[in-house]
Amino acid sequence: MKPRFNIWLPLLSFLFSTCSTYDVPVTRDNCCILDDRFGSFCPTTCGIADFLNTYQPTVDRDLRILEQILEQISNSSGLTDQLIAQIRQAHMGSPQTQPNVIPGYTQKSREIIDEIIRYENIVVAHENTIQQLTDLLILNNNNIQHLKQKTAQLEAQCQQPCKDTVQIQELTGRDCQDIANKGARQSGLYFIKPLKAKEQFLVYCEMDTLGNGWTVFQRRLDGSEDFNKNWIQYKEGFGHLSPNDQTEFWLGNEKIHLITTQSAIPYALRIELEDWSGQKSYADYAHFKVGTEADKYRLTYAFFSGGEAGDAFEGYDFGDDPSDKFFTSHNGMQFSTPDNDNDKFDGNCAEQDRSGWWMNRCHAAHLNGKYYQGGSYTEKDAGPNGYDNGIIWATWRSRWYSMKKTSMKIIPFSRLSVVTGGQAGGVKEVGDA
Repeated sequence: MKPRFNIWLPLLSFLFSTCSTYDVPVTRDNCCILDDRFGSFCPTTCGIADFLNTYQPTVDRDLRILEQILEQISNSSGLTDQLIAQIRQAHMGSPQTQPNVIPGYTQKSREIIDEIIRYENIVVAHENTIQQLTDLLILNNNNIQHLKQKTAQLEAQCQQPCKDTVQIQELTGRDCQDIANKGARQSGLYFIKPLKAKEQFLVYCEMDTLGNGWTVFQRRLDGSEDFNKNWIQYKEGFGHLSPNDQTEFWLGNEKIHLITTQSAIPYALRIELEDWSGQKSYADYAHFKVGTEADKYRLTYAFFSGGEAGDAFEGYDFGDDPSDKFFTSHNGMQFSTPDNDNDKFDGNCAEQDRSGWWMNRCHAAHLNGKYYQGGSYTEKDAGPNGYDNGIIWATWRSRWYSMKKTSMKIIPFSRLSVVTGGQAGGVKEVGDA
């Protein structure tokens, strides 16, 4: 853009060449141009030309600056127009593509938020687990502290001399009859030491006022003791001895052997039974003894000496086979346990019945059998094989009837007539102290 001032230059040059100076005082009446820069005189044509010559360079420079500024503004305006056009074009672009961009970012944002929530849930779950483990750790620490206190108490008690909490009578002897011969009349716990025993051991002695002392080696009362034991347990004995004889136990085959074989004086075995209606009965056997462990604690006796319960040790004819009685007798049989089979059966009678006893093929009497509440039981109750595995005495009650209470006890055979009122095999009358 060129300044319009250039068109006046020729005219001004002409004026300059013909100008003359008039010194006329300046007033509003005679001067059409009134400007301080002309002084106090009204300018003539030459005065104006001089004025223009004086101020033209400055005016030209100012005009050029203005032209540059205008050109910059024009250029900036063009650039601004281009930017506006681009913005409009971007903003007013295809309506089909723009909506797809926002949902894409929205979906991505939702996925990120869902992932954050999932991790937050995992963190919360782990925090809960950590809290539970912390609580468990605190509980275990408390239990450990409690156990430490108990241990300290027990250690303190162990430093003190041992004291029996159960009353044990002072008299001792070879068996309970020997103790009774020394004057004992109170039933309870006593230490005995048979002639061949290496050390004394505890037994329950059943005493009466007539001076008889029975050594009890088996007691069944309520099914509180499991008689499904192995060979060692039957050898050493199991259960608990109590002063009032209100616990179940097996004294031990080795102890029974030591008692019944300690002298030439034979022993008598008494078996006492009680059913679930309260009826009681018994069976006596003369010259009873139990052999050594090497002979598998074999049971032998001379004869059945009486008792309303009948002679189940002799066997019983169940009517299943003519040989029933022969193969269910017990005299001369070795002792068997589930882990030590010494019976006459192809299988293991003790394993089938889950107990220890002097088995044949298998039994007519079995006082160490399974304890059945109520007495009567069936083949189905006995298990998948249906064996008669209860506490049975077949000559008094059916093999499908299990006794409520039983006891097995021994006394020197010479005392049996005193117990039964003068005749072996008579009715038993024992008065407890």
